[in-house]
Amino acid sequence: MKEIETDKLFKAAEVKLTYVTKQKPSERIKISDSQDASELFFEIWDWSTIEHVEEVKIALLNRGNKLLGVATISKGGTTGTVIDIKIIMQYVIKANANSIILAHNHPSGNLNPSEADKSITNKIRDALKLFDISLIDHIIITPDRNYASILEVF
Repeated sequence: MKEIETDKLFKAAEVKLTYVTKQKPSERIKISDSQDASELFFEIWDWSTIEHVEEVKIALLNRGNKLLGVATISKGGTTGTVIDIKIIMQYVIKANANSIILAHNHPSGNLNPSEADKSITNKIRDALKLFDISLIDHIIITPDRNYASILEVF
């Protein structure tokens, strides 16, 4: 077996997990249903680009469905964006979330989920299950402030 040189060992990158919040747990917003989730995403969405590019965000929730934080996962083009499940998992684990709500916009205003929307929803749900984390909902929002829950549809 090869010996590790001590001077090389100390040049390794340090990996550190931190989660810093400025809000008391008792003051966190509770998300009870898709209506609450859509209102949250409507509040934080970049309305200057909602009709221009597709974007994906997640809401990270604790065991009581209280909001730990929100993260932007990707921004893409006019007809789609790449969702990297590893990036989602990094946020979920770093925040020590018990569940998430996924959201993305359809610049076209169409509320119907595409086959790609359904497929990625299932892949994300399966990945989360490996860590006993729930996908509570996947919301599509539109520029005219309408929304649809993919999980309620299929």
